[in-house]
Amino acid sequence: MDEFKRETVAQVVNRGYLVAEVSAKAGVSTKSLYTWKAQFSQPRKQIIETTEQTAEIRRSKKELPRVSEEHDILYNRSGLGPACAQQKHPELCCAIKGSGRSLIGGLS
Repeated sequence: MDEFKRETVAQVVNRGYLVAEVSAKAGVSTKSLYTWKAQFSQPRKQIIETTEQTAEIRRSKKELPRVSEEHDILYNRSGLGPACAQQKHPELCCAIKGSGRSLIGGLS
C-alpha cells in the first residue's frame, strides 16, 4: 500500500502532474493525496535511510525462524544444557567418556 502511495505522490512531486488530475486517475481524494504528499515528501536522505531500515527489518524477520530453530537444536527448551545431553544418546556429546564436557562446550 505504501508503494502505491509513494508512486502516486511521485507523480505530483517528481513529474509535475496536478494533484486533482492524479487523485482522479488514482481514485483517491485530493485530501488523501495531500496527506500522502506531506507524509512521503521527505528529504531524499531520510527516504533512503527509511528504506534501508525497512529492508533490514524484513531480513531480520525472515532470519528469526532459522535462528530460533538453531537455538532450539542447541538448547532444549526445558533446560539450559545442550539438547543432545537430554536425548537418548548423550554419549554423542561427550568428547571423552566421563569427562563431563560436551563437544558444544557445556556439561553433559
